[in-house]
Amino acid sequence: MAQVLEFKLPDLGEGLTEAEIVRWLVDVGDVVTIDQPVVEVETAKAMVEVPCPYGGVVTARFGEEGAELPVGAPLLTVAVESAEGAAVRGTSPSGPSADRNTGSGEGTRPSGDGTGPAGESSGNVLVGYGTAAPAARRRRVRPSAFTAPLSSAPTPSSSPTSSAGLGAGEPPTVASTVASASAPASASAPVPALAADSGHVEGADEDRGPVAVVSPLVRRLARQHGLDLRHVAGSGRDGLILRADVESAIRGADDERSATFEVRSVSESEPVAAGERIALRGVRGAVADKLSRSRREIPDATCWVDADATELMAARAAMNGAGTGTGGAAPKISVLALLARICTAALSRYPELNSTVDTDAREIVRLPAVHLGFAAQTERGLVVPVVKDAHSRNAESISEEVGRLTEAARAGKLTPAQLTGGTFTLNNYGVFGVDGSTPIINHPEAAMLGVGRIVAKPWVHQGELAVRQVVQLSLTFDHRVCDGGTAGGFLRYVADCVEQPALLLRAL
Repeated sequence: MAQVLEFKLPDLGEGLTEAEIVRWLVDVGDVVTIDQPVVEVETAKAMVEVPCPYGGVVTARFGEEGAELPVGAPLLTVAVESAEGAAVRGTSPSGPSADRNTGSGEGTRPSGDGTGPAGESSGNVLVGYGTAAPAARRRRVRPSAFTAPLSSAPTPSSSPTSSAGLGAGEPPTVASTVASASAPASASAPVPALAADSGHVEGADEDRGPVAVVSPLVRRLARQHGLDLRHVAGSGRDGLILRADVESAIRGADDERSATFEVRSVSESEPVAAGERIALRGVRGAVADKLSRSRREIPDATCWVDADATELMAARAAMNGAGTGTGGAAPKISVLALLARICTAALSRYPELNSTVDTDAREIVRLPAVHLGFAAQTERGLVVPVVKDAHSRNAESISEEVGRLTEAARAGKLTPAQLTGGTFTLNNYGVFGVDGSTPIINHPEAAMLGVGRIVAKPWVHQGELAVRQVVQLSLTFDHRVCDGGTAGGFLRYVADCVEQPALLLRAL
């Protein structure tokens, strides 16, 4: 006997409430093992492969690639063979997970109505996040339980039973369950659920009668477009309303509105607005939300200074050249890593800028550790990986960590933990060939240092005009945590270290 279990989009952590389906890794009919990745999703933080906690056969997928699903929405259903069905064929149910929670070899038996859990899950969804044991399942009945107005088609007594295993005869195998679940109607939505005692259809309107739809995605789609499901004819078995029915009704309503708008536009000679609309979601949406919040909540100010980076570039060349004569080539130290090391030294002198503001308590919280974020441009957009405990690292260690995180960012493999927890951000926009900018603070931090390109310019050096390597440094700071004197002192110290790298020796 097999039972179809529903796997929902798990909580991905870090306050994320939704994710976009990027790529399905399995198809309907595929056999999956416990903890096998089944779908790749993109959140506002990173790209994540989501493993399924059940082993069995995929019977349905919910959501097309590019669709956005909320946490808790169904991802797919898996036909899992129960202990009772496995005993008939002399096999073990769902592999090694059958008796994980029972402590015996009997597995998990179905409940009296045949709808009890058929297999056990691994308890794992993502590293760092877990799933509880499968929740108690509600009693499910066939769609013929709908009232007469929803379907006039009689239900043959010999029709197949639902995937919950109801009915007499020989228990269905996993293969037979897949065959029935692969049909167009059952692959789109699970069977309707009734309350165990009252016979009330899930989602029914007490005053207007039940609605022949059970999929939460279908209901959400209808709500988003203001569609009354009572006026939609279902094409599924026994009048069940499928996603295709709702989308067809939405297209019809849009066509009517478009026709009405065209007539009105022509008659009233109103200009029609044109242009491409791009949804603010994923990384782009997260960036928009964070920057908007920063502008709303933080009274920021910016100061800047030009600095002679000739000595800094010479010191970097010397450091990178010093490791070439040893047994193996030492890793190169980047300019960004040197600037990051200068920032950690400056923050030890001006800890006000390594803080955050607790608006509810009306307190400034000075943070003991420096978790340094750096802006990285990727194909998915702007992300800010975080070098944890940067204050305890030297330039070589910071350079290695920046390189590792940058590579992961470009491959879309950063985890939410690697993108959160920053206390100060360094933004090197000089790579885009620009000299200056006014950075927007990465909320809820208190400051960001922006670095322009290092370019040869005329400069007065030791009383004479010379060509030097010049860089512009910009500091945007939260005026609630400090005044201009503190911000100016921080920026001046950074500029002095750029011009005279030997000053860093005092901070070592």
